[in-house]
Amino acid sequence: MEIKEIEASETWPLRHKVMWPSKPIEFVVLPNDDEGLHFGLFDDEILISVISLFIESQGGQFRKFATDNYFQGRGYGTKLLSHLISEVKKRNIKNLRCDARTTAIEFYQRFGMKVASDIIRKNGKDYVMMELDFEQ
Repeated sequence: MEIKEIEASETWPLRHKVMWPSKPIEFVVLPNDDEGLHFGLFDDEILISVISLFIESQGGQFRKFATDNYFQGRGYGTKLLSHLISEVKKRNIKNLRCDARTTAIEFYQRFGMKVASDIIRKNGKDYVMMELDFEQ
């Protein structure tokens, strides 16, 4: 297994396949993808999981975190998110946030993230903002 920084365009096929397969691939391309840091988890050179980090001032937001459906539940997403949190700490980012699907709240809580908003509905899915502060 290897985690490495990748190009935004390398994330798009997996984002599309996992998150929004019924939409055109352009639906998963973010307008500021060129400003982000993108990480991929590979096993035997197969891209299994992707996550994108956007840094603004002292805060970071991760978006478009996707693990191939076939490989879900095997710890790959946990390894990739742990790696991202380590990267955030190295860069002295003070807090990390994401818009989490409500079905994933428990997963993020295992990393110490806390729900920080009411439920919002986007594109037919329910989300909450979740945060993790590194300055306590």
